[in-house]
Amino acid sequence: MNFRVHQDSPAEAVEEAFFRIQREHMADVPILNPALSVAAVDFQRWQGHWLGIVVTPWCMSLLLLPGGNENWVTTGENKRRFVKFPAGDFAFLGSTEAELGEYQSCPLFSPMGKFSSQSEATMTARASLIALLTAPQQSPKAPAEEKAAGEPSLSRRRFLALR
Repeated sequence: MNFRVHQDSPAEAVEEAFFRIQREHMADVPILNPALSVAAVDFQRWQGHWLGIVVTPWCMSLLLLPGGNENWVTTGENKRRFVKFPAGDFAFLGSTEAELGEYQSCPLFSPMGKFSSQSEATMTARASLIALLTAPQQSPKAPAEEKAAGEPSLSRRRFLALR
């Protein structure tokens, strides 16, 4: 893979790469959302590297690009690795593009049909990045004897299962 260190924010190079991908590989793909365009959102330093989100008419993905040689883990093309964030462990796939060199991506949304505007997709990208970098809040556990008999459980698993 083509390894390149990005000293400055790679946002412009990310947009160049994904605009080219759209032109060369995605032009006639029916899942493209015509309300959306390619945008690099909130690229920032994270553990010595660059982390941000790319919004495209076909997907939204977290991207991780090398900001230095130290602590970068090369995965290889289409190989997966898990990266630990405050919100948990996320799977990233290794990729390479001429404009970027080696990078890793974690898909968040695809296809993008549920987004009605570029601003809605960008706000969702920003909220996703904030959530990724924020540790989940732990609610204090109440003693079992304080829970009234027959009171429904408020656990997330039960909530999501609607029980």
